[in-house]
Amino acid sequence: MTTDLNTLLTALYVKIDDRLAGRTRIGRPPKLTDAELVTLAVAQALLGFTSEARWLRFLPARMPGAFPYLPGQPGYNRRLRAALPLIKQVARWLAADTDLWTDTTWIVDSTPVECGRSRPTAKRSELAGWAKYGYCRSHSRWFWGLRLHLICTPAGLPVTWALADPKIDERQVLMAICDHEPQLLATRPALLIIADKGYVSRELDRFLADRHVRLIRPSYRNHAPHPGEHLLKSIRQLIESVNDTLKGQLNLEQHGGRTIEGVGVRVAQRILALIAAIWHNRATGQPITRSLTAYDH
Repeated sequence: MTTDLNTLLTALYVKIDDRLAGRTRIGRPPKLTDAELVTLAVAQALLGFTSEARWLRFLPARMPGAFPYLPGQPGYNRRLRAALPLIKQVARWLAADTDLWTDTTWIVDSTPVECGRSRPTAKRSELAGWAKYGYCRSHSRWFWGLRLHLICTPAGLPVTWALADPKIDERQVLMAICDHEPQLLATRPALLIIADKGYVSRELDRFLADRHVRLIRPSYRNHAPHPGEHLLKSIRQLIESVNDTLKGQLNLEQHGGRTIEGVGVRVAQRILALIAAIWHNRATGQPITRSLTAYDH
């Protein structure tokens, strides 16, 4: 099997279509199937198209005949927003289909997802009340938007994620994620979570200890360092590189969402694209698990 965009999309379509086979649907069957819709969304993210209208104009020239029917931009946007649960489900199918899924070490971090810059946008946007002002310590800047809380394996495979108000404490979000999907912890005995200093909390320590999970993060200066703490910096940089891939190659910061559903599905679309690339790279035995180079042109 070769590693290129067409091969990835074909394998992805077959995988989704097989999983959806036999699923009943109310009403008239759509001209663009759910498997085709999700495959289109992944291709759009990998090729770096932030404009849905430009993407739909470009597609017939890039892959003529690949999709028997293409909707207009409004129809594509409506279908995509309605497909958010399906996109999350497909991401889980692909992630669980890799040998990385059962890794018992996780890395957790959060990164800003800016949703607007002008004051009128912050006041009139449909995101107002959900998106808020927050401060990004790593870039020493304020932003208006949300925070993406991402949990991934050391190889960069996203395990689960959440979008939250940037004013909500990272520790509270991590506990909420664990409570929302307790089976993720239950199926990984002796799970180790690596985080930064923002996750220092006795409440969080007790919460995770009750679930037989260890949390390691840098110690404060007035505390004795953990064994092997000098290695944490390089490990934590792995999730920074995942965030950099989402922002630098998959254009997370140019998501263009203007509603809660719009932002949610565009973030999920990019995470799915990353997982799909990792899934295909592992299946084809590529040396670099998280490389998108073969798929971005």
